[in-house]
Formats: sequence, structure tokens, C-alpha cells
Amino acid sequence: MRTKMATGENIPLRSVEYRKGKGLKYSRFNSEDESSSMDEVPLMLSEDGFESEDGESLLSRSRQPQKKGLSAFSDGVKNCWDSCCECLLSRCRRRTEPKPRTVWFNRADRNEERYPPNVIRNQKFNIITFVPGVLYDQFKFFLNLYFLVVALSQFIPDLKIGYLYTYWAPLGFVLSVTMCREAVDEINRWRRDREVNSQQYKKLTNRGVVRVSSADIQVSDLIYVEKNQRVPADMVFLKTTEKNGACFIRTDQLDGETDWKLRLAIPSTQALAIDSDLLHIEANVYAEKPQRNIHSFIGNFSRNDENKAEDSLSVENTLWSNTVVASGTALGVVIYTGAETRSVMNTSHPPSKVGLLDLEINRLTKVLFFAVVVLSLVMMILKGFGGPWYRYFFRFILLFSYIIPISLRVNLDMGKAAYSWMISRDKEIPGTVVRSSTITEDLGRILYLLSDKTGTLTQNEMVFKKIHLGTVSFSGDSMDEVVSHLRTAYAHPTVAGQPASTTSTPSRKGSSTPQPPPPQIRRTVVTRVLEAVKALALCHNVTPVYESEEEENEAVEADQVEADQEGDKTITYQASSPDEVALVTWTEEIGLKLIRRDLTSMQLMTPSGAIQTYDILQVFPFTSESKRMGIIVREEVTGEITFYMKGADVVMSSIVQYNDWLDEECGNMAREGLRTLVVAKKTLTEEQYQDFESRYSSAKLSVQDRALKVSAVVESLERDMELLCLTGVEDKLQADVRPTLELLRNAGIKVWMLTGDKLETAECIAKSSRLVSRTQTIHVFKQVSNRAEAHLELNAFRRKNDSALVIRGDSMEVCLKYYEHEFMELACQCPAVIICRCSPTQKAEVVRLIKQHTRRRCAAIGDGGNDVSMIQAADAGIGIVGKEGKQASLAADFSITQFKHVGKLLVVHGRNSYKRSASLSQFVIHRGLIISTMQAVFSSVFYFVSVALYQGFLMVGYATVYTMFPVFSLVLDQDVTPQIAITYPELYKELTKGRSLSFKTFFIWVLISIYQGGIIMFGALLLFDADFVHIVAISFTSLILTELLMVALTVRTWHWAMVIAEVFSLGIYVASLAIFKEYFDESFILSLTFFWKVTVITLVSCLPLYVLKYLRKKFSPPSYSKLS
Repeated sequence: MRTKMATGENIPLRSVEYRKGKGLKYSRFNSEDESSSMDEVPLMLSEDGFESEDGESLLSRSRQPQKKGLSAFSDGVKNCWDSCCECLLSRCRRRTEPKPRTVWFNRADRNEERYPPNVIRNQKFNIITFVPGVLYDQFKFFLNLYFLVVALSQFIPDLKIGYLYTYWAPLGFVLSVTMCREAVDEINRWRRDREVNSQQYKKLTNRGVVRVSSADIQVSDLIYVEKNQRVPADMVFLKTTEKNGACFIRTDQLDGETDWKLRLAIPSTQALAIDSDLLHIEANVYAEKPQRNIHSFIGNFSRNDENKAEDSLSVENTLWSNTVVASGTALGVVIYTGAETRSVMNTSHPPSKVGLLDLEINRLTKVLFFAVVVLSLVMMILKGFGGPWYRYFFRFILLFSYIIPISLRVNLDMGKAAYSWMISRDKEIPGTVVRSSTITEDLGRILYLLSDKTGTLTQNEMVFKKIHLGTVSFSGDSMDEVVSHLRTAYAHPTVAGQPASTTSTPSRKGSSTPQPPPPQIRRTVVTRVLEAVKALALCHNVTPVYESEEEENEAVEADQVEADQEGDKTITYQASSPDEVALVTWTEEIGLKLIRRDLTSMQLMTPSGAIQTYDILQVFPFTSESKRMGIIVREEVTGEITFYMKGADVVMSSIVQYNDWLDEECGNMAREGLRTLVVAKKTLTEEQYQDFESRYSSAKLSVQDRALKVSAVVESLERDMELLCLTGVEDKLQADVRPTLELLRNAGIKVWMLTGDKLETAECIAKSSRLVSRTQTIHVFKQVSNRAEAHLELNAFRRKNDSALVIRGDSMEVCLKYYEHEFMELACQCPAVIICRCSPTQKAEVVRLIKQHTRRRCAAIGDGGNDVSMIQAADAGIGIVGKEGKQASLAADFSITQFKHVGKLLVVHGRNSYKRSASLSQFVIHRGLIISTMQAVFSSVFYFVSVALYQGFLMVGYATVYTMFPVFSLVLDQDVTPQIAITYPELYKELTKGRSLSFKTFFIWVLISIYQGGIIMFGALLLFDADFVHIVAISFTSLILTELLMVALTVRTWHWAMVIAEVFSLGIYVASLAIFKEYFDESFILSLTFFWKVTVITLVSCLPLYVLKYLRKKFSPPSYSKLS
């Protein structure tokens, strides 16, 4: 039930409001609320009441008056029509609700229904919808629609003002450029999709193994996926070439984690002798309906022939689409294809993004259109409504249509292309690609930056840094002492408290009586080092993978590893956590090496070269709830059973024996930015283990409260454990992450970190990267599962001032379900927010909520396929080309190679793009306003005649060759240098308020335009001789000179191209005076009279503005001028 709180205090308990499409809304809690005490706690409430998911209830219907007669009949006809239309649409769409399915091996004919094709399609249009779609995207803006209507009006003879080309040429140019750009983008998307859909795979059939393309794969097909090959569809894992029945997959394009995941083949199918036996058995897989959750799966495998078998299936038995097989060759049965795969369901369709500046200009054009209508109406009132007045009215509208200049879109689009070129050519951010040039100005308006963690802020490379044993710690150069102690321990076993010969020690397996524990002796440093290193080498989920040195990319099957084989093999470790890989790598470096592991045992090689084998009895994997992992192993020779455990200090401190150093050292390591793990052990007798195993097995078989019972049995072992050591591991950050985050913070940008990683890891990275500054506290939002818990935790969070928020994705879902407005208000006030265990869909939802609740620009940055939805949902999506591939980079609006480049991208290029486009758009509007003011003065003086002041090429030349180059050169203007913009990022804060282009600045330019247009036109009328052509010569020349001088007045930093543009435009105009003799009197323009009249008018129109600019700079200088 989705509920929203309502504002106000004195609202009736059960007041009801029905809103169309939203069902029943309650403005206060129901009387049957789960927690009446919640009303006693003050909570900021949102505008809407509670929302019931029941839709139209009987109560809402009963309050509606009954309709009779014709009204009731018309409603009945309408309802019948609506239902028929809805039925017809549903049949056309053929979209059915996904259902659970039973998939028979290689029997597509037995499928219960039709499933979507296995085709990936990222295109926005097809051949039929391309032209209508692009035209709709263009003409949904008022500006372009207005130009279209004006251009169409010129086909009506009574409304024709000038030549058709003066209206259609600019509009056609804008549409042509836009359609070409969209066509190039669509072709690139089509090529990428074709490449993926045409990838070849092996399919097992009755005719043998055949090759099929990815697009031709269907549900129930048996597909081979070889090493380093992408999984084409969601499959259930049946067989593998690996002897242990397991293989590793890389899921970086699905969940963003670069660690390899272990997947298990179904035991019943893995046991088959050859792959073709799968075609001769009567077997099927029952799969749940398609879900978005990539971390869970519910299914069953059933074999119905003479060898009946049934296995329950979980996510460990699946191969999701877009993952990559990392070891061996996998054979699976396809259960979901196309749009029903997990990867597609977690990817949103790319929206057409529109920049905030474009929306603001669209609003200004509506104001200008209103001004055109009002001005035309005033002219008609003064002229009188005699004759065909409506025709004159429309002609006035067309005459004043230059108030909204069509060149505005052309200049802005060309400016966007120029900004994109400048960004891609910047040598300080090499490799940057602008994939969406329409939103470059939005980079200067960002207030929220949502970032992925893995591969974006960090390199995801863990390095072992420190180990503390209670009495002594080792780090850096002192690690050599650990190597020495470990060699001493294995060279002289009695010194370390070990038996002198492992072969002579009897096994405990056959012992009939429990042996007493060894006497407590004072442990030496050598003993402590041995126990700690052995615990780290055994307590993990790491699997060694061997690669040939000659062919590093080809796996070598090495299931039975001998000591003499180790010399010519390269070993790599794979695990679900990079922390574990770092720990095992460190134990190898100091001499205790993991050389083999399968599901039941593992082998270690000591510094002396001896092999020690351990049987794996139980493994307790790490979970976000337990925050620890454990393993029970039995030493093969001695039979000693040991329970090892490692985990976060917050849970391990209550499990280990009393000590006086753990909390202090954990704090010290955390301040160094290290990820800490506490390691402990407990020795078990055979009887203790057998008792535990029986209780553990029965708990796992229970149907109700299985998780609680299992955890209770495990916790019975987790008492009074011996503390061995505390380890510190560092996650390498990307280059210059700390100064970049500091730069963004000073620029007023709030950074949120959204990651699928564990809470402790995310919190540690937030500290080490300085995402959370040292002066700020961190509030960890407790795990909540219902409304009452969310209510109390939100109130606890409200009392925290200037605290960074750390919250899990599932807890955030609960808060958003009941208190969306409240949660977002509190979160947006935080200096930083860290959301962990966050799915790709949740990342995109957070972006949408920030945009909805703050109405501010939001950017997202990531490097993996799991970040695509977030990147596409943001106003500006930034993708990093990294270890996780190019999927995020290709889907983003901007592609960079390193996180540190985002600083200059926003603070320098984003700032310049916005300020330049703001100046450019206002100047183009000024250029249209000034000539429309002159037209209004001219029509008023000559008895309100609806005749154009300037005809033919003069109007086209005014907006193009005469003024285009100087005006467009404003895209090179800058108020401060890039170095100053980076040194003083506080300058960026001013842009988020949108003051560079606002109604205030707009009306200032309107006043300037009215003043200059009036001065030029009245001056020309007062100074002209008897001939009318002199008015045109004097006013038009003054107009061109005024525009060129106004560009010079607007420029803040001169560029050599600006000077060339000014001189070139002036030269073109002077040359045209001699060419267009039908507009200008040659003898008059060469006279001294023409020169002084034009000079006087131009000086009067421009000089006061130069004086005002000087006085403003003197007495009220802008902030940037104080720094330059």
C-alpha cells in the first residue's frame, strides 16, 4: 500500500478525497493503523493524503450523485466506446502479463505461449517513424512551431510580406541539421545493435551442434557459452567442462561488480556422461515469471523418465544475459529472452533530453509572442477596425514576427556544436566524447551529481596494508618480519606450538574419548603470526585459477595440482569480494599459498614447499545482515577441526574474547581510510562438531523461519572466540578523486554515491575519498521493513544536523513507499548521501525523484552496464570508459576516461557553455527586438501602414552576413580563464540560480532594444532629406553599426576571431552599399552628410550604454572581475 502524508495538523482522522486515476486518498492514518503511537511523533507531511491501492472504493462511488436520463445514457455510450477502444488497443499491442513457465529441453513446440524474440534494440525510431518522430520533437517547442506557422502563412497572397526564401530557408536549414544529426545517431545505434544481435553461438540439437545468431535464440534452446563469451539470454546452468560442476562468471555489465561470481550446474544434469544425453531425457525447468531482481531466482528442475529426479533452483544455478563466462564452457537451457531478460528489464529506454536553457528560451518566446500580439492589437486600435481589419491584424503580426528571430535556433544549435568541439579538443581531458550536443549548457547548471562507486571513484583494486596482532602490528617495510616469523614457525614447529611431525600425530577422527584442550600458554609473536596467517589463508571463498605463462588468456585445467607443477603456471584468485583476494594474495606473498580449492577441500603450500590439505566441512557466506563470514575446516593429517570467522568490528567485538585494543585500533585504521576485518578462531572437538552438524542440518530442512533457525544454530558456535588479528585493506581510489570531490563540493554540487556494494565498504570509500569531509558526521540509517520503523528512523535522522546519510536500498524503498516527500526533503538537505545495495532500477528511480522534488539539474556518472539506467534518467549522463567496458560510455551524453575529468567538464566547459549561450540567445533576441521597434515607429509615422520597412535581401542579410559572424563569435567569449574557474569553483554556484538568462536580464535587453530602435528610427526620420530611400540608408547603416558596437560592448575577453568577425562583417556591408543600388543612393552614401548623420545616430544609441557599463564595473563589479 503506497501512502503519502498530508500537510496540516487538524485534519479529520478519516477524511477522504477521491482523485482521478489515483483512487482513494486518506489525509490521516486509518483507525486500524499498525502503530497508533506514530501519531504522537511529529513528522513533516506531504501535500497528498494516503493513497489506497484499491482504486475506486464503494465509499467514493457512494458519494457521487446518481445520474439519470440522457446523462446516464451518454455515460453508458462513452464507457462502451472506451472499453471497445481499450480492447482493440490491447489486441494490437499483443502485450500479455508475464507468467511462470515450464520449459522443456530443446522442445520449443511444447512452450505454453509465445515469448519475445531475443533481439536487442536501442533505436528511438525506425524507417517509418523517423521523419514524423524528429518533426514532432522539433515542433513540440513553441519557437519552432511559431516559425512553421509564419512560414506557411506566406503561401496566402493577402498575408505575404516578403520573399518565401526569407522564411523557409532558415527553417529548412534548422530541420536539415537536426534530421542529419539524428540520422547519424540512429545509424550508429543500429550498427551497435546489429553487432550484438549477430553474434554466433553453438546450439545443441538432434542434428548435432549447429551455429545460431543471438537474435535467433528461443526459449528452451540448449546453448553453449564458451569462455570470455557473453551470455545471450537468461539461462539455467546445466553442464560445464569444469570437473567440479561449477564455473565463474563476470557480472560487471549487470551489477557493476568486477568480482567473479561462482555458478553451480544442476547436479542431475552435470552427472550425465555426454552433452547429447540432455536430448534423450524427459526433463523440464519450472521458472518463476520474469523479474527485475538480479539477485534472486525461484525454480525447479524435474526429470520425469525412469531416473526420476528433482532439484530446487536458485540464483546460483542461473546465467543471466549480458554476463560473461570466465572459466570453462557452460551449457544452459534458455528460460527468458529479449525484453524478459533481467538485463533488459533493468534498463530503461533512453529519453529525448532537452536542456534547461532551451526550456527557458521556449518560455521567453511565448512572452515575445504575447508582445507581438499586443503590439499588433495596439496598432490595429490606433489604425481603426475599418475594412478587412483581420487581414491587417495578421499582417502586423507577420511584420513584427522578427521579435522572435528564426536565427535564434540556428545560432544556438551552431553554438552547441562549437561547445562540443571545444570539449573534445581539450588536451587536459583527453578522450572526452560528446554524444549529445543538445545539452552541453546543462553541465553549467548541475546541483546534484550521482556517482557509482566501483570503477568510478575507485579502481576496485585492493591492497593489503596492515595487520595488528594485539601486541604488535606490521605494515609496509615491516612485512619482511612476518615472512621471517612464518618461516621460523614452519621450520621449527615446536617453537610455534605445532606438533613436530604432522605425519606422526594421530587423527581425532577415530578418537572415542574427547581430548582435553591444550594448556593455555603465553603465545610468542611467531605463534600469533602463524595462527593469523593460517586463518587468513583458510577463511575465505577464494578459488585459484591457473593460466599458462605462454598463453595468459587460455585457461589450463589444473584440478589435481602437484607441487612440482607450480613453477610454470600463473595463478590468479577469483572471489565474490576483492577484499578476500587481497588477503589471500598477501598470504601468498609472505609464503603460505593457496594452490587448490574445490567444493569440499582446499590445499595450502607452506614456505618449505609442503602441501597441507584441509577438508571444508561448512561455509557460512557473508551477508549484509550478519556482516561476517565463517568456515569450518578439518586438517587432513591431524584431524583437528577449527572454526574460523572474520567480519566487521561492530559484530565481531561481541563475539571474541575480552580485549583492550580492538576498538582503538579499528578507529585508527578507519581514520587511515582502510577497510578493517576482525579475524577469530575456535577449536572444536569431533563431538562438538557432530552435535552442531545435526542441529544445522535440521534447521536447513525446516520450512518455516528457516533463516532464523539457521542463524540461531550458527550463533551457538560464535561465543568466546579467540581473537587472532585485525587486518587493514585499502581500496585504490581513482587518480585525483579527493581533489575532484573537494572541487565539486566547493562549487556547490552535492555528490551522492549509489552502489550495489556492502554498506561497510561504501561507508569506508566515502571516508577515504573525502566524499564525506572530516568535519562531518555519518548517520547510518537502520534497517527498516515497515512503516512504523521508517517513521521512527526518519524522526531520528531529522535530529542530525549536517550529517552524511548512509542507507541501504531496501530501507530506502520502504521510506519511499510511505514517506516519499519527507525522505527526499531530508536527503536533499544532506551534504552527501551514500546508498548501498542499490539495484540499477533503484539508481534510475533516485535520479527521477531528485529531479521531481528539487526541480534542479541532476547529473549521473558511472562506468558499468548497471549504471546505464541512471545515466539515461539524469539530465546529463556521463560515462567512464573503464574496466567494466564501454556500455555506460556508449549510453551516456558525455564520455570521459577518468573521474577527475568531470571537474573541468562541469566547472570550466559547463560554465562557459551556459554563459555563452545565455549571452548569445539574449543578443539574438535583441537583434530582433530592435528592428521590430523600428518597424513599429515606421508604421506609426506613416499612418499605421502594414508595409515592411526593409525589403528583400536587406532583411535576410541583417540576420545573416551582416551580423551573424560577430554575434556567433560570442561563443568564444569567457569571463575568466580556465585556471581561475578551477581555482575558484565558487564561481560555479552563481550559475545554478540561472541569473545569466532570467526575466530580469531579458527585460533589460528589451529596454535597450526599445531605446536603440527608437533612437535610430526617429533620428533617421528627423535627419532624412525629401527622398524616402535616404531613410533606409541612414537607419539601416546605423542599425548595422549599432549591432557591431553592441557585440563589442558585450564581449568580456577578446579573441582574435572576434576582431576578424567584426572587421569582416563591416567590410561585407560596405561592399554591399555599392552593389545593391536599388536600396541605396550611391551619391548620397558617399557624401559627408550621410557620414555625420549616421555617426550621430550611432553614438546616441550606443554611447549611454558604454557609460553605464563603465559605471557598473566601477561601483558594482561582478564577482569574476575581482579575480581576473
